[in-house]
Amino acid sequence: MMCFLLALGLALMCGTQAVNVIQAMEELDIQKVAGTWHSVAMAASDISLLDTESAPLRVNVEELRPTPQGDLEIILQKREKDGCAKEKIIAEKTEIPAVFKINSLGENKIFVLDTDYENYLLFCMENAADPEHSLACQCLARTLQVGDEVMEKFNRAIKPLPMHIRLSFKPAQLEAQCRV
Repeated sequence: MMCFLLALGLALMCGTQAVNVIQAMEELDIQKVAGTWHSVAMAASDISLLDTESAPLRVNVEELRPTPQGDLEIILQKREKDGCAKEKIIAEKTEIPAVFKINSLGENKIFVLDTDYENYLLFCMENAADPEHSLACQCLARTLQVGDEVMEKFNRAIKPLPMHIRLSFKPAQLEAQCRV
């Protein structure tokens, strides 16, 4: 009996360590995130989400716009065969202020991990409908010049997550991608 309890406890402890919980901010003032943003780093649990310039989640966020209903409009640029295309995604509010639901590429949630509203915003998108459960994160900045402390915050935030690919952009690279 003692061995059974010990084995059960060990299995439960190992099982909880295998689950990666995304820790969203407790409070988020959606009005303060409004405005222009620049994608400066990306990471994903599945290489195919970011491996090419036209990969599904390799997008440049341009602007965040709160709606009167409390949802969040995300304006982004995405590379396509004939150049770049502007898209608008509506992230619907949930009971948790820093978590939004979107119906793009399946059933997804966006989690705001951290922001100081003035310089950076870190978020992840989780695809729970995918049988392989994918996760992609981005570091947004208000300007193209980003300090090392912002990149360190992004790296610390995604370190416990199952990221298999990471991309960082220099200002010149961002201008060369889907910016008009």
